[in-house]
Amino acid sequence: MNRQEQTEVRQREKKQPKKGLTFTSADQAKFKEVAQGAAMAVLWGNDEIGPYGAITRFVPGFDAGMHTHTNDARIVVIKGAYLYRDDKGEKRVGPGDFLFIPGGTKHWSGGDVKEGALFFNEMDGKFDLIPVM
Repeated sequence: MNRQEQTEVRQREKKQPKKGLTFTSADQAKFKEVAQGAAMAVLWGNDEIGPYGAITRFVPGFDAGMHTHTNDARIVVIKGAYLYRDDKGEKRVGPGDFLFIPGGTKHWSGGDVKEGALFFNEMDGKFDLIPVM
């Protein structure tokens, strides 16, 4: 998302009336499949244009392959483990752990083979997953 698009999104958000308290249970959230074995429930914003915040779940053993994202990603794991690997090494991101992935970073991600992963993630722009070799 370029600067002009970000400015337009922020202007639209400012025009919206203030909202009250929001509560969403991960067990009852409305998930949509974003890849086979991965689903996302958007909590705020819009994942198609950004920015947004969502709960994402990976089934056990999920493999997203090597990819990048256009925008920075911030992740906090709730349950299970988010597995991450790039050219600098591997990380097992467990409950309560935070991971920041700069946009454009070539990496692999997946879910723990036994538990999968349930995590909160947010991006300043739209969600995308760009496969790379």
